[in-house]
Amino acid sequence: MDNGPVGPTDRQETIGIGRRDLLKLTGAGAAAAGVMSLAAGPAFAQYAGTWDKTFAQSDRVQHKKVSYVNRLGINLVADMYVPKSIDASQRHPALIVGHPYGGVKEQTSGLYAQTMAERGFITIAHDASYNGESGGQPHFISSPEAVVEDFSAGVDFLGLDPRVDRNRIGIIGVCASGAFALAAAQIDPRMKAVATVSMYDMGGAKWAWKGEEMKAEARIDMLAKIGEQRWAEAAGAQKQYGALPEILTPETDAITREFFDYYRTPRGAHPRATTAMTVSGDPSYLHFRPFDHVDMISPRPVLLIAGENAHSRFFSEQAIEKAAEPKELFIVPGAGHVDLYDKADLIPWDKLKSFFDQHLSA
Repeated sequence: MDNGPVGPTDRQETIGIGRRDLLKLTGAGAAAAGVMSLAAGPAFAQYAGTWDKTFAQSDRVQHKKVSYVNRLGINLVADMYVPKSIDASQRHPALIVGHPYGGVKEQTSGLYAQTMAERGFITIAHDASYNGESGGQPHFISSPEAVVEDFSAGVDFLGLDPRVDRNRIGIIGVCASGAFALAAAQIDPRMKAVATVSMYDMGGAKWAWKGEEMKAEARIDMLAKIGEQRWAEAAGAQKQYGALPEILTPETDAITREFFDYYRTPRGAHPRATTAMTVSGDPSYLHFRPFDHVDMISPRPVLLIAGENAHSRFFSEQAIEKAAEPKELFIVPGAGHVDLYDKADLIPWDKLKSFFDQHLSA
């Protein structure tokens, strides 16, 4: 099994640019990873021993690592969580959970998967293609097609498990995986219910940030610079990456600080979550517009969860306007964007359970 590297390797470099320039250059990739600016380096995490997650292990859930191949031939590695009280003679509802852009399954998505398993669901949290322990070379790139496909590959995997009712499979996407989950459900009717949390629309952020559209001149300039970088890399130059900074400065903006507090502290840091992503892959998001056809998910239900104070809240509001019934926007009082990554007292677990209980019922 080819798990790929766990950090940027030879002939690679990261770039440092400000938030305004970064939104122009790397668009949603910057936003979803916390407005990246400097080199990604070694991270650390609050775990010890064989349990390598950034959250405590539950004694009510069985955990094991699994792997399966998506239709692109990429080997995906996932953590599977099964309630210990499950009746193996029956078939049960299941959930696939996707992680934030630049994250890994040992962080937010794993917490969601384990917690929903405690509430009766069979769950998997996977590393996206080209990231974490999953395959795909080179590592640390983001392909919208591959990341969307990863959700369908999860449905393939769960649907072959004799404990899973293949007609009762739902998906959860956190941060950027929220938009990927919506895109996946539009073309895969096997996903019977979709929930997103603190959603980022990668393509939408490239075109417009809170309604401020990217000017044609800026788009042309961005593509020209990336084109020149591709020529350089093809000739053997170092790859360029965007990444969350390793240190804060007095000039660091509030959004970067919010992501830093998760990815660069013991709260959520993990060695495989470098947050580094190649800049040359960003133009692919100019074609990624998941809200344009979000109505295609209907009559299957959509639940969009966002923090009251989240800087990303507008993405969920945009999506709910275009979605068809049944749909619901659930606002978490007092919560910011990253709060819903891991703050268990703010994450609306009961809302998620009731949503999937209702729509994944036997």
